[in-house]
Amino acid sequence: MTLETLYVRQLKLGPMDNFVYLVGAADAPEVLVVDPAWDVPAIERAMAEDGKRLVGAFVSHCHKDHINGLPELLSRHDVPVYAQREEVAFSEDLRALGGALRPVGPGEALTVGPRTFLALHTPGHTPGSHCLLAGDALVSGDTVFINGCGRCDMRGGNPEDMYRSLSQVLLRVPDETRLWPGHDYAEVPVAAMGQVRQANPYFAFPDVASFVAYRMRPRR
Repeated sequence: MTLETLYVRQLKLGPMDNFVYLVGAADAPEVLVVDPAWDVPAIERAMAEDGKRLVGAFVSHCHKDHINGLPELLSRHDVPVYAQREEVAFSEDLRALGGALRPVGPGEALTVGPRTFLALHTPGHTPGSHCLLAGDALVSGDTVFINGCGRCDMRGGNPEDMYRSLSQVLLRVPDETRLWPGHDYAEVPVAAMGQVRQANPYFAFPDVASFVAYRMRPRR
C-alpha cells in the first residue's frame, strides 16, 4: 500500500505531547484509532471532518496516557479494542474492557475496510507493546521515537527485549516506511525508517550488552 492509498491523520492531544492516530484506506471510510486518549471529542471531530467511520481501536500499550480515552470512546462507539495478548495479561485496565477486548498475537492481521494491517509485537517498554504496520506506515506507540526509544525502567520494561524489538522485528520494516511515533519528541512529527535507523542512537549498538548499558544509564 502506498501513501496515496493510505489515510493517516495525526492528532497531538493532551499534556504529554501524545500523538493519537486515525488509520485506514484513503479510498474507504473505515478507520482504526490508535491509542485513543485525552480528548475523544477531538478524535470524533477529525473523523467527521474527513468523512471517516470508526471500526476499532488499536492499543500500542497499556500506559494511561495512551488509553485514558477508551472508556468514553466505548460509551459512544461499539467497536473492538485490539491489544497484544501479553499486554492483556499484564494490564488490569485492559482486562476491565470486557467484551470489547480483542487480544491479538505477533504478526496478526487486522482488517480495516478493504485493507489488511499487521500487529508487530515489540516488547521492551512493556511486555505487550506492539506497533501497527499499515502499508508503508509504522505507528509505533512508545516502542521507538524518531530520535529515541521507550523507557525500559518502568514496571514490565525489559531492555533486552527492546534491543531485540529494534534490531530484529523492526529491522524487517523497509527503509521507505514512515514512522509515526506515540509522542512529539523530535523536530519533525514523522520520518522515514531509513533516516531513523541512521540517526537514532538506539539503532547503533552492535550487541545487547552495549544497548542495555546505554538504555539503562542513570537518568538526569
